[in-house]
Amino acid sequence: MDLDPSDRHPSDGHHPSGGHHPSDGLRRRGLLALAAATGALTALPAFTASAAPRRPAGPPAPAAGSRDRLWWQAPADDHSMIEQGLPVGNGRLGALASNDPGRELLLLTDATMWTGGLNDTLDADGQFPYSRADFGSFTLLGRLTVDIPDHDLSAVSGYRRTLDLAQGVVSTSYVRSGITYRRSVFASRPDDVIVLHFTQSGGGHYTGTVALEGTHGETTSGRLSFGGAFPNGLKYGAAVAAYGTGGSVTVRGSHVAFTGCRDLTVVVSGGTNYAPDAAKHYRDPALDPQRLARTKVRDAAAHAADTLLRTHVADHSALYRQFDISLGTSSADQRSLDTWERLNARARDGEPDPELEAAHVQFGRYLMIAGSRGSLPLNLQGLWLDGNDPDWMGDYHTDINLQMNYWMADRAGLSTCFDALTDYCLAQLPSWTALTRAHFNDPRNRYRNSTGKIAGWTVAISTNPWGGGGWWWHPAGNAWLCASLWEHYEYTQSAAHLEKIYPLLKGACEFWEARLLTTTLPGTSKEVLIADSDWSPEHGPLDAKGITYAQELVWALFGSYCTASARLKRDTGHAETIAGLRKRLYLPQVSPKTGWLEEWMSPDNLGETTHRHLSPLVGLFPGDRIRPDGSTPKEIVEGATALLTARGTESFGWANAWRSLCWARLKNAENAYRLVVRNLRPSAGGSNGTAPNLFDIYEVDEGRGIFQIDANFGTPAAVVEMLVYSRPGHLELLPALPDAWSAAGSVSGVGVRGGFVLDLRWKDGKPTGIRLRSVGGRTTTVAHGHTSRTVTLRPGASVTLKGLDR
Repeated sequence: MDLDPSDRHPSDGHHPSGGHHPSDGLRRRGLLALAAATGALTALPAFTASAAPRRPAGPPAPAAGSRDRLWWQAPADDHSMIEQGLPVGNGRLGALASNDPGRELLLLTDATMWTGGLNDTLDADGQFPYSRADFGSFTLLGRLTVDIPDHDLSAVSGYRRTLDLAQGVVSTSYVRSGITYRRSVFASRPDDVIVLHFTQSGGGHYTGTVALEGTHGETTSGRLSFGGAFPNGLKYGAAVAAYGTGGSVTVRGSHVAFTGCRDLTVVVSGGTNYAPDAAKHYRDPALDPQRLARTKVRDAAAHAADTLLRTHVADHSALYRQFDISLGTSSADQRSLDTWERLNARARDGEPDPELEAAHVQFGRYLMIAGSRGSLPLNLQGLWLDGNDPDWMGDYHTDINLQMNYWMADRAGLSTCFDALTDYCLAQLPSWTALTRAHFNDPRNRYRNSTGKIAGWTVAISTNPWGGGGWWWHPAGNAWLCASLWEHYEYTQSAAHLEKIYPLLKGACEFWEARLLTTTLPGTSKEVLIADSDWSPEHGPLDAKGITYAQELVWALFGSYCTASARLKRDTGHAETIAGLRKRLYLPQVSPKTGWLEEWMSPDNLGETTHRHLSPLVGLFPGDRIRPDGSTPKEIVEGATALLTARGTESFGWANAWRSLCWARLKNAENAYRLVVRNLRPSAGGSNGTAPNLFDIYEVDEGRGIFQIDANFGTPAAVVEMLVYSRPGHLELLPALPDAWSAAGSVSGVGVRGGFVLDLRWKDGKPTGIRLRSVGGRTTTVAHGHTSRTVTLRPGASVTLKGLDR
């Protein structure tokens, strides 16, 4: 996470809840009008009744090969679930599983399980309140336990648990009294349930209890469900069902008792009445989540566990198999180690472990499939919690973290998972627009527009699902969100997506039309446009004009909007105005004092040299105005390189991932690789690094680490960027291939900006097989080193190239 804990408001503040009734300036009529203008009225609730899923014919797909499996030799400790629990999810409903033989624990989450509210007031300092009471927090939905007393860990042998990334299944096996017991846990999107299935090899049985509990003081009813409502009006509920063969399964009060069962299946579901519709205050009053949860578990329990598994695997694997990666072959000794031992060996011995490094990429993709489909986007915690008090409320941070969560999606064959971010921005737009109009120019806001004008929309540094903000206003946050949405269009060439995001692009441009200031550069008569007072995230002066971060993002925003206007044939006159403003924007220079690209309009370094953020380098990555290919002035590239060098290579996981991506853009393979490997270091005592379950750990205070998911996506994005660089009309192969991966490898299903998908093989550092398929693109240059050729395809067509020689 990027916000320094010392900068945030107390998480236990006593501000009044934002509730579900907005202020007079944001009444229903106004939100209805804004929602209609943006098309947001078409949104559907996240937790809904669904049609019966299609059941695949035939046997289930075979289990994944060893390179798609992670494994451990011990269960998770109930008190260390965020570091040791294994995650499952169906895009909305998730859980961390302990896999303890005698007591299976699932910590259940729903992406929309949020306290707080619109939070549409500013405090005396001009900030939005930022606590659990007003801004709100992501929280647990419930706890599910399956107790099997005579299977205590001390009474079993041969314990092993596995995460099958390709199938989306967590499995556990162990031996007790000569009998092998197995269980599997998976979160099915088609059936909208989480399933636990317990089996054994013959002659064994299960006896114990199943209990479902809320974490907010709820009481589980005799119908094995619970429901509740937060003060903000959000209703929620969950339900469980169990069935087995042999023995008996009976309901006893608030739990299920099972005795002598040869096998047992437990099905759980739950959700909220959250609705992505500002006009309804983001809640569907007609939805009864508890009743819907009971319906879902009842419908799923009508099918055999194998049927539920086949349905889930078909759905999950269809996405997972869209991308594959091989970075080389690991040794037999490396393969013999479990995942945690392997991470430790990699750090201790310093030997490359290419299969582990590829598996880390696939783990990030697994988390994306599990956490980002059909609901809210991934927050700081992704979809997973171990309690109700996550740091920074598990929010949506708009000055790096939310954007980084989706850098991997299009690059790694998961474009459909990006839709959650698009849908979130569209659903929030009416509230963001109303909030901007009502409060951005409040005299308490230090970042208000000096012009006195206001138009369009922007966001705060922190955002929640209720249309509200937290902490400071973040003027350039609108431009960065639009950059992510635009890049998705560049990858997919989806006309439907462009239609959706156009109001966001236009509104952000309108905001900046009202905000930009004219100034004369010192010592010249040249007039340029600069951003009004702002803070370069998250250090240095709080009130600086023309910060590089804003100048770069607005320059990119204006270009994207002009292209969108031309392609949609809309607002031609407005686009011409924006194009004229873009030509007048000040762009950063290199400091004659430091030799770095300036972060502020000053030759001096006004902040922390090794600060975690790379805000002045947004034009290098994720933007690409700064390129080391001769199209950018040499001194600008050198200044960016010098600044990146000064920032160092020792930081938090997300910051290391961003650094790696920047080094990949500069084609420095070894620096990029070094940072990828650094993020794979085992976390010890809360230090920055990787937890036993591969979650990234962020050391917020000395000796206290927390899980924050952005590095789990940013690091895989860096790996792909090292192998493939693209922009519309240009594709470069192996731009930053490190020695550790150069012998031989392959990657397939890589998204290419401009509307293509790439399959690539290499040997001895050179491409040996290239297949390019159009998903809407027509012409691109394909390059490697100093060799290139132009490829033209019709949409849907593909071409295979043995090399780039003509």
